[in-house]
This record gives sequence, C-alpha cells and structure tokens, in this order.
Amino acid sequence: MDRLQFFSPVRISRAPGQPVEDIDGVREAMAFLRKWPKGRRGPVYQCALNCCAAALAGKMSAEEARKAFTGFARITRLLDDDMALPMDSENRGSAYALRR
Repeated sequence: MDRLQFFSPVRISRAPGQPVEDIDGVREAMAFLRKWPKGRRGPVYQCALNCCAAALAGKMSAEEARKAFTGFARITRLLDDDMALPMDSENRGSAYALRR
C-alpha cells in the first residue's frame, strides 16, 4: 500500500442527487483542495491543505491528513451522509441531533 493512500476513502457529495466522489489518498485530496474557490478558503481549508502538504513531505501520516480533509469536507457540507459520523446504535440519536 502506498504511504499516501487513505485506509478508507473520504466520500464527497457535491450536491443531493449528484454522484459521490471517493478521495482515496493525499494526492487526490490536495488536488481537490487546490480547485476549491479562493473566496471560500478559510481556516479549516488551510488546515486541511497544510496537513496534506505535510503528508506529501513525509512529516505527517496519510491518516492524519485524512482526518483534516474529512473535517474540511464535514464543515463545508461535502461529506457524504453515509460516512458523516461513525456511530454505534447507542449514540445514533444524539449524533444526528448534533449535525442538524
């Protein structure tokens, strides 16, 4: 396995009804971030970009970069609902309450 590959992809959904896009590794996440509109690049974007750059430089693991990219996708409401929050049956109700 490539050291820059994510253990599991980050699933991006640009809009309801649109195809879901899987981001499989640091290079794909970095390419996605570089295309992000300049007017929407805030601190969460910058954190994800910095983490991906650090992973590319070997200073951070791909999974740490994945966490930052997933946070960016969640904040920008791009994260596919299927992977928004890992949960067990006990926490399902409270987790959905937090997202709304």
